[in-house]
Amino acid sequence: MPAIEGTLTVRNVRPWGGLPSDAVLRDGKIAELLPYDATRAVDGDVVDGRGRLLVPSFADVHVHLDSTRIGLPFRAHTGAPGVWGMMLNDRNNWRTAEASITERVRNTLGAMIARGTTRVRSYAQIDVDCRLERFEAVLAAKEYFADAADVEIIAFPQAGLLREEGSVELIEEALKAGASVVGGIDPCMLDRDPVRHLDLVFGLAEKYQVAVDVHLHEPGELGVFSTDLILERTRALGMQGKVTLSHAYQLGSVNEATTRRLIDEFAELDVSMASIAQSASGQLPLTALTEAGVRFGLGEDGQRDYWSPYGNCDMLDRTWQLAFTNGYRQDELIEHCLAVATVGGASVLDPGSPRLKGVADRPGVAVGDVADLVLVDGETPTSAVMDRSNDRTVIHAGRVVADGLALRQENV
Repeated sequence: MPAIEGTLTVRNVRPWGGLPSDAVLRDGKIAELLPYDATRAVDGDVVDGRGRLLVPSFADVHVHLDSTRIGLPFRAHTGAPGVWGMMLNDRNNWRTAEASITERVRNTLGAMIARGTTRVRSYAQIDVDCRLERFEAVLAAKEYFADAADVEIIAFPQAGLLREEGSVELIEEALKAGASVVGGIDPCMLDRDPVRHLDLVFGLAEKYQVAVDVHLHEPGELGVFSTDLILERTRALGMQGKVTLSHAYQLGSVNEATTRRLIDEFAELDVSMASIAQSASGQLPLTALTEAGVRFGLGEDGQRDYWSPYGNCDMLDRTWQLAFTNGYRQDELIEHCLAVATVGGASVLDPGSPRLKGVADRPGVAVGDVADLVLVDGETPTSAVMDRSNDRTVIHAGRVVADGLALRQENV
């Protein structure tokens, strides 16, 4: 989106909980960061920070906007176990929701923005049942909120690429129509032909010069096997910085040597990871990934949909969940979860943006940084994660797009 014309000064805020400051935003970036001075004359518009925290805006790098029932009546969970069974349950129900898919996607993205998420990577399910209908709903929401958030769309084969004839051709149609990432899913367990599946995924990525994001639910050594195939293709095609593994929650379950090898190879090939803060044993350790320089982001997955009743459009809640499921108590580690949910996710979307260099690193609010920011009430970043106040002001590209969990009228 175009940056706001003129200057916006955000007065009396505390970057990452530091000293009270005035942040001057110009041309979509932080132009100045000055000690707070209530008597200082300022140009342009002013936002009263009221001593709130100033942190980067949230980046949701793993959300299924096309699989949402946010704002609709609660529906009892009916999904069958396993990816295929859950997919069929979704397929059998998504058209009969109380609102159209276009309306549901738009309302969900709007609620996410209002709570502080201005950077999004969303899946759009593409298969022989829905064809491009769900993709088009996500694309319409992206365009509707173009002035309030940056959205990437993944052409996602939720039903696999090989099980239903015509799936590959539909994914290719979506890439021609504006999807900027090609998805893959469980190459061994779902399509049962990992070489063919990944050859198709990486072949499309190479043909259309897009990134890759692979859903990986596969357990233990099977998950490591699929991961090694992904790493081989990343290296062979020179796709460093363009591949993300999502979920991948069993890769640390084999042995210490395999865990260390995978972390080192992810760092070497700049393969990023996306988590939904699931509670699962055997995950690669977050702190070790960060210290190795692996880009790691957070997302909400589906939200109150036909797969799961969880999710509420609030990445601050999901930050709390990331800290809780990791068993973190120290302030530094809880604050690190907030850094992952903001700057960490932003670096997954843009490998050239500032990335976390360690668990104590708190970038994203310095002079020269993009002015995608959230003001949130809290004594410290840790207390903000614990309390999750509704007193938030959301800034995208140097302009206020939401305040108090409500979108600004010009953005709806």
